[in-house]
Amino acid sequence: MNEQLIQEMMSDCTLCPRDCHIDRAGGRKGYCRETDALVVARAALHLWEEPCISGEQGSGTVFFSGCPVGCVYCQNRPIARGLTGKEISIERLAEIYLELQGQGANNINLVTPSHYVPQIIRALELAREQGLRLPVVYNCGGYEKVETLRLLQGYVDIYLPDLKYQSSEIAKKYSNCADYFEVASAAIQEMRMQVGEPVFDANGMLKSGVIVRHMTLPGYLQDSKNVIAYLHQTYGDSIFISIMSQYTPLANLERYPEINRTLPKSDYDELIEYALSIGVENGFVQDGETALESFIPAFDDTGV
Repeated sequence: MNEQLIQEMMSDCTLCPRDCHIDRAGGRKGYCRETDALVVARAALHLWEEPCISGEQGSGTVFFSGCPVGCVYCQNRPIARGLTGKEISIERLAEIYLELQGQGANNINLVTPSHYVPQIIRALELAREQGLRLPVVYNCGGYEKVETLRLLQGYVDIYLPDLKYQSSEIAKKYSNCADYFEVASAAIQEMRMQVGEPVFDANGMLKSGVIVRHMTLPGYLQDSKNVIAYLHQTYGDSIFISIMSQYTPLANLERYPEINRTLPKSDYDELIEYALSIGVENGFVQDGETALESFIPAFDDTGV
């Protein structure tokens, strides 16, 4: 992808389903809260992903600032709101990929990447010319535009999207996108078509495939069951489902008292039992105490 094409795409940005048509190249910020300038808040080995992503060495995560979803309960609020991060060049991003590979990363893990897809592609091209050989993980909130995902064909090996809600009412209330399920389900279909069924190496590390995450919100157990049922009925064992219990109520949730609390363990246990009862086998669950702020990495420009 050349610089001219990147400029054109950023001048009238429609990379995400918000379709802002904002001139990000001219310095304006879209719904994602970012211009076309690459802003990265952290680049480091990360051990808190699914076992087949992190492994023992860690996943080479690159946390991009900004987000096209903007959930009110966001666990990564400082970066999602564009409140932190360092502006870098495409060339520097390519260097970061290579540095993470040199540190022993199992993969390059792109976190909230949607609004930077053209720059990410160019950086991957540059890095591959210089010896990047790791699988690339596209780690996103699920609210993705199919047309943008198609640009990533051949660049992304592993898709790691969320499927947050089935209910349009809940999606509207907490993420301002009533069309979330419609958009995210189409996006996951495209992802699955691109990378196929899961493929692992001899060490059990995922080399290609799709893992769909669902983080259960307190008070919305039935919607969570609906999400799990949809994924299993649609994809069976051709994807992995990661059922997460790490919901952490942070600041700014006074307007939403119903979710300004941790997830009851009984709700999570019931959701796992439900998943097992309908035949989910390819899945991940979380054990122990994950609803802690310490579970969230420091967005302090490490590695940037």
